[in-house]
Amino acid sequence: MEEKQGFDGSKIESKPLKYYKGVGEKRAELFAKLGIGSSDALLRYYPREYEDWSDCVSVDTAKANAESGEICCIRATVAAPVRSVFLSGRRTLYSTRAVDDEGKGFRLTFFNNPYIPKMLVQGSEYTFRGKLFVGSNGAEMTSPAFESGACDKIIPVYRATEGLPSRQIAKVTQQVLDELPEDLSDPLPESVRAKYHLCHIRYALRQIHFPDDRETLATARDRLVFEELLILQLGLLRLKGRTRGAAGVTLTRDCTEEFWRMLPFEPTGAQKRAASEAVRDMMSGERSMSRLLQGDVGSGKTAVAAAICYTAARNGVQSALMAPTEILAEQHYRSIAALLEPCGVRVGLLTGSMTAAQKRRAKEAAAAGETDLLIGTHALISDGVAFASLGLVITDEQHRFGVNQRGALAAKGDNPHVLVMSATPIPRTLALLIYGDLDISVLDEMPKGRIPIDTFFVDGGKRQRAYNFVKKHVAEGRQGYVICPLVEDSEDGGDRKAARSYAESLAAGYLSGCRVGLLHGKMKGAEKDEVMKRFAAGELDVLVSTTVVEVGVNVPNAVIMIIENAERFGLSQLHQLRGRVGRGSIQSYCILISDAKNEAAVARLNTMCKTTDGFAIANEDLKQRGPGDFFGSRQHGLPDMKIADMMTDTRIFSQAQEAAREILRSDPELTARENSGLAEEVTRLFDPNRAMN
Repeated sequence: MEEKQGFDGSKIESKPLKYYKGVGEKRAELFAKLGIGSSDALLRYYPREYEDWSDCVSVDTAKANAESGEICCIRATVAAPVRSVFLSGRRTLYSTRAVDDEGKGFRLTFFNNPYIPKMLVQGSEYTFRGKLFVGSNGAEMTSPAFESGACDKIIPVYRATEGLPSRQIAKVTQQVLDELPEDLSDPLPESVRAKYHLCHIRYALRQIHFPDDRETLATARDRLVFEELLILQLGLLRLKGRTRGAAGVTLTRDCTEEFWRMLPFEPTGAQKRAASEAVRDMMSGERSMSRLLQGDVGSGKTAVAAAICYTAARNGVQSALMAPTEILAEQHYRSIAALLEPCGVRVGLLTGSMTAAQKRRAKEAAAAGETDLLIGTHALISDGVAFASLGLVITDEQHRFGVNQRGALAAKGDNPHVLVMSATPIPRTLALLIYGDLDISVLDEMPKGRIPIDTFFVDGGKRQRAYNFVKKHVAEGRQGYVICPLVEDSEDGGDRKAARSYAESLAAGYLSGCRVGLLHGKMKGAEKDEVMKRFAAGELDVLVSTTVVEVGVNVPNAVIMIIENAERFGLSQLHQLRGRVGRGSIQSYCILISDAKNEAAVARLNTMCKTTDGFAIANEDLKQRGPGDFFGSRQHGLPDMKIADMMTDTRIFSQAQEAAREILRSDPELTARENSGLAEEVTRLFDPNRAMN
């Protein structure tokens, strides 16, 4: 059991869930599957929705609204004994009849629940919640939820897992809430709560889990959203403050036009604009650049980075570019070196798999100023890596790095300029909220000659034809991808195609005669790199993969992709996956296979067939799924938000941003006593493994 010192002297007890009544070792493992290991974590595991049992209607009102399919609550008395009828397939139907206060009745039916006869007693009153259907036999509720007597509660519904239903989570949560001390410390200073009319943390936690009514729920949510967004903004603004002092290096010449003239292709207007924006920042002298370069797959971010690095080198300034994987780092090295070395810019490479001698030479060249641009992986932030005059730091696929990893690279120089690149299209208004510490450049044009990918949505009945299409391209010397949602076979009995077993069956069946490789997230980094290198070298014809290939190596010879169970992916993720093909001069194809009947899923897949514009897709994704799911895979690179909604909580976001700036003006390092709770929460959110300095 662990006790943590509270911010005002009180103690908050945090203990493993196995010690709570009704949990134990086995159920604690189920909680752990949901990411809940302690009572603290459970308190911050907020309900995903609520069932409002307080607004009961009559049978007549429910019948009038039946066509809408809305869930309703009816308070009624069971008017007859429960009857059971045996059906085919070893099924049992249990039915009875209930009558409301106005004497209007409706039928209740349940399937395969032998406890119903004991749970529903004739003459007793219950509150039933479900959908009322009106048919030829009158009004009926099928398998409704019910509570004994009058139920005026708002019941929380939690994201659950097999063996751990929402109601069990609620019971344990109630136990944890009952243990909260009356003098529970609050991470929000009292002055902040007073200014923004926010309730105390103890009240907020109780009401978010078990609200008295809709008003108290709104009060609790506003407070918790404010806290979450305040912590986010404090972390970002502190990071911004540390990286945006007076620039350590100020450029005196803009050499981007000189660079563009040397290229064998015509850059887009967006590329020229983005490079100019970055160089203008680096020439201002007022503060170091901190800019996000956002562009769709294939929009030419690498060329923009090369133009900026060229200008830095011509100003006598070194640059460093960090990529998340060795294969991406090597790809950048090859493509950027091909652009810069003919211009006299010296480009080096540093990755973990290089020999000790190769690493030593790369480090010595950087330290001696003999390398103008050093490209690498996390190896760039390791001890022993030093630069003679590091003035520009670039991170690619920035959502793959933590804020501290980016900061560690910047620490290799004297407050260098920072450029982060992302191929995840995000609507600009949302990006301005998320990347509050960065200026933003957007590449919204595609280079000339790029051929749009043809996308098709087919059902499982056309799978054979789809794979024959793949084999046709393989026979022509091309390559392709097959994307599956899972690695192992599904445990839920569904028909998801597991990558490992599916790769084996494809090699023996649809793709017999093809060289089939496998890539998934449970493989070690070196194994993944080896598979991708073999695929890039043309040693594999088809790569069966999970979404780990979403941000991967550039293989121009890969011209076709099949995505199995495509309905299980979000629009933005589908777009990122599709971007692995169509990277050469050959017409490319993406085939979405799905037997989904859900209207929203079908609409999502049809959208993919209509457009290849990543920003249009991102906007549609936000409309269809909301920002919670949109950022479910942490594509934005920030800590997960547990309750705030980046789209709907803009008012609270503005207030939290205002409060964060005010707090940091008077206490930049959050060392004041009243801010100690905020300091702890910032550390917990941005880097849970490191204590606040």
